[in-house]
Amino acid sequence: MPETNRIEYKRELSEGLEKEVVAFLNYREGGIIYIGIDKEGRTVGVQDADSNQLKIKDRLKNNIRPSALGLFDIVSEEKDGKEILKVIVASGSEKPYHLKKYGMSEKGCFIRLGSAAEPMSQKLIEELFASRTRNSIGKIKAHRQDLNFEQLHIYYQEKQKPLNKQFRKNLELTTTEGDLNYAAYLLADENNLSVKVAKYKGDTRVDLMESNEYGYCSLVKATKSVLDKISLENRTITQITQKERKEHRLWNAIALREAIINAFVHNDYTREIAPKFEIFNDRIEITSAGSLPDGLSKNEFFEGFSIPRNKELMRIYKDLDLVEQLGSGIPRILESYNKECFRFSDNFLRMIFPAADEVYRETPLVSPQVTPQVTPQVWDLLIVFKGEESRTELQKSLGLVDRKNFRINYLNPALEEGLVELTIPDKPKSSKQKYRLTEKGRKARQE
Repeated sequence: MPETNRIEYKRELSEGLEKEVVAFLNYREGGIIYIGIDKEGRTVGVQDADSNQLKIKDRLKNNIRPSALGLFDIVSEEKDGKEILKVIVASGSEKPYHLKKYGMSEKGCFIRLGSAAEPMSQKLIEELFASRTRNSIGKIKAHRQDLNFEQLHIYYQEKQKPLNKQFRKNLELTTTEGDLNYAAYLLADENNLSVKVAKYKGDTRVDLMESNEYGYCSLVKATKSVLDKISLENRTITQITQKERKEHRLWNAIALREAIINAFVHNDYTREIAPKFEIFNDRIEITSAGSLPDGLSKNEFFEGFSIPRNKELMRIYKDLDLVEQLGSGIPRILESYNKECFRFSDNFLRMIFPAADEVYRETPLVSPQVTPQVTPQVWDLLIVFKGEESRTELQKSLGLVDRKNFRINYLNPALEEGLVELTIPDKPKSSKQKYRLTEKGRKARQE
């Protein structure tokens, strides 16, 4: 495939990389740079991809202004039997981006025109700067400066990425004046942001059954809590026929997770409104504040073009593996749900996913032979076993991120019922510990 307005080829990591990235940051659709492919589209590969990834990240971090952190991804891929690097660049919201060395001048500012990075005119530079978004969570000073970040430290430590003393600056949690910004406030151990998960008995908001609040803590912790809560609500439907047993969830778990993460990362927090999650008897609704970013059409939104509203959050969620490649979330949702599930307005974006069955059945579709003590959570655990599985593998299969929730609601009840057993029973806390179904567990699943 030849180079296009969104695709650039580079035979090797060269001096011009920052220029191409700046051009895509300033381009309304962003773009992709492939390193290890020549201008004719032939794959030549790269040597030492890991080292090159670190070099690219360091160069883009230090040589481009405003900061591009959170606006690019670097992934390694195999093509024609050779390893190449793919740099995915989102369109930025603080245009014009420029090379730090040359500042906001015609030598420092570029934009993608056709298949080339062209210098910007001084007039365009001035126009873009005049319309630059200044009301963002990275630029707003937090009304509290006595913030603690123990929860954030724990999450980074779990990913073996311990934060150093300069983490506030490195993660862009400060304003240009050095004060903690609103992004820092959202990620601090304590804040006033309330995130609600509501359950209604019927198809309207008249009969509220349950209202759960996951807020006043680090936004990352709130996100994980909502993911786990809705995963519990996303029960497995079991239908038994004469020939087979069919099992599926109320909602596609992958699409649901992407929608939840998308609501948290792209919510407009400058309005001091949190995303909202509502479960009805026939659907789930996920609502985030803010319309589409300026310059992004609905078609571009559905195609996966990305203009991160909160690049500081995007960067941290990527560090913690809550977000994958830029622009991959919406296309992944569309693999299970159609475009009509998205509702756009001037102030909100709402995703509405129909349930595969009634959310609250009076009589559950479960075989009467199943042991009464087996909860829906334990049942879900039995289903995902393929053999001997580690705790991490089981949590991943269930789509759970909270270890405590997994242990209390899934694993311990299954062990107590004798449905699951340890592979190393004499050393329950062994790092090599795995779990498998007992004979009773296999029979329960077969029934």
